[in-house]
Amino acid sequence: MLELAQEATKAGQKLSTDFFSNLPAQMKSFSEFSVSYLTMANKVIGNPEVMAKGQSTFFNFLQNQAELSKRMFEKQANPDSEFVPVISPAPGDRRFKAAEWNESPYYFDYIKQNYLLISQMMLEIVDSIELEKKSKSKLNFQTQQYLDALSPANFFMTNPEAIKLAGETNGKSLVKGYENLLKDIEKGSITQSDESTFEIGRDLAHTKGSVVYENELIQLIQYDPLTEKVSEVPLLILPPWINKFYILDLHTDRSLVEYCVKQGQTVFMISWKNPTAEMGYLGFEDYVVKGALKAIEVSKAITGAKKIDTLGYCLGGTLLGITLSIIASEEPTFLEAEREKDSVNTATFLAAMLDFSDVGTMGAVIDEELVSNLENELKDGGVMKGEDMAKAFNAIRANELVWHYVANNYLMGKTPPPFSVLYWSCDNTNLPARMYTYYMRNLIFENKLRIKNALRICNVPIDLGRIKVPTFVIGTIDDHISPCRTAFTTTELLSGEMEFVLGDSGHIMGAINAPSKKHKYNFKHNGELGKGFEHWEKTAKQGEGSWWPNWSKWIATKPHKTVPAPKNTGSKNYPAIEPAPGRYVKEKAVTIKTLSAPEKEMHV
Repeated sequence: MLELAQEATKAGQKLSTDFFSNLPAQMKSFSEFSVSYLTMANKVIGNPEVMAKGQSTFFNFLQNQAELSKRMFEKQANPDSEFVPVISPAPGDRRFKAAEWNESPYYFDYIKQNYLLISQMMLEIVDSIELEKKSKSKLNFQTQQYLDALSPANFFMTNPEAIKLAGETNGKSLVKGYENLLKDIEKGSITQSDESTFEIGRDLAHTKGSVVYENELIQLIQYDPLTEKVSEVPLLILPPWINKFYILDLHTDRSLVEYCVKQGQTVFMISWKNPTAEMGYLGFEDYVVKGALKAIEVSKAITGAKKIDTLGYCLGGTLLGITLSIIASEEPTFLEAEREKDSVNTATFLAAMLDFSDVGTMGAVIDEELVSNLENELKDGGVMKGEDMAKAFNAIRANELVWHYVANNYLMGKTPPPFSVLYWSCDNTNLPARMYTYYMRNLIFENKLRIKNALRICNVPIDLGRIKVPTFVIGTIDDHISPCRTAFTTTELLSGEMEFVLGDSGHIMGAINAPSKKHKYNFKHNGELGKGFEHWEKTAKQGEGSWWPNWSKWIATKPHKTVPAPKNTGSKNYPAIEPAPGRYVKEKAVTIKTLSAPEKEMHV
């Protein structure tokens, strides 16, 4: 108890420090929340028809609440009689799955249903109000965040699972939960997976290979062959730098890298540097020149290939599209781009966006005010901290990624099981200020990438329509980051031969859906393109299991010859530097310092 008291004191000091340092942002967030609801209130008060709708919704809630009380009394009086709930949790809502929510005493079932009725009422009221689409989306998002936070599952006295467990363990679960809370306060984030289980290079990012090139922004990995012969055309994978590359080399049964190597491909992977504050000057053009173009050049030089296959995942796909547009330009560009003209054999876009008209749930809160605030906060350079990015992504699915762990870790004192995907998602990366603000303003908010010549990157007008290489696009049906309809628009923006596949599941699990006997996730393919997503979906055929073999067969139909597998990675000019996965992927998202004015001028 003494140790707990000491830890609690430290945690209290940290919370106090963090509270005051974050107070301006908290006040701004509260102000935005208040403005949204004030706007809603004005709409209701100033419009009798809307007021009538709101009153009708409220009276309906009161009737449902009265019916709920009636049924609860009847259930209490006659527990063996058939009981029909007034309202039930939505399919997939895990918060109230435990039997304790429905057992005697029925106090908890009443609280659960009452909460669901209140949630239903508030969302219906918001939905009934006529607001500009962006404002309504923002209000819906904020309301849902508020309702999620107030779920009875998040509080000890209204969570029957936590109360029962505390009784069974004589309070030890509460002590353990308090310990978990103090540790997470010290760490600064909620623990979502048993992080002690995994080690990068041993359990994750395990495929053998070597770092064959590095600069300030990337390490380039070449993987060891696993077949006697390999394709003469290597594959270069461009992962996002919002997260680390090893989601595509997670472990043996979920490694796209290992799968490709086993298919006889020579695979190169970019491992992005986790930027520190000194690297805030890096812009999108640096990711093109020092990242994509340099990786293409080195991959070709090592293998002797004239062309390469490419795959871009998430933001890596956005970078791939920009790079392909630059090297396809018919106008003179710059040395690095001129060298790589006609150097790409195929392009694969995996859960990636070139059109940002719909960015999923986060689109509800991305507006001029948010973008301007980010630009103002980061105008002096530095980085967007990885922990802040992680919190933003967690907010998209708060029940699954925040409140589930609040109940599990703190109320019930449990340790989350090891889960490689969550370990990866918590392995944060910083983002250079210059790149991030450009990306938020020009690509996400103003959606200029899809507009011909609206952007100039590396002083080259970007026109996606000039990209004519054979292209394979993969969307996933439940993607909350790159919605499948948005991913589909890539087929309408580019000019070459096109294939589209729609995988099951979401942004991550749909991407790493490896072939297996269980066929947990399937896919659709071979729909008719050119007439919109809905028409494609109606005409598509059902595929079984993973989309990986389908894509691999498509790659194999493109001009490829096989050659003897290389005995070693690298080459005379690009010797192996260190074993894969290299140093960069192991760096943590730590902001070392804020640059002084002279240092900023030096970098500029």
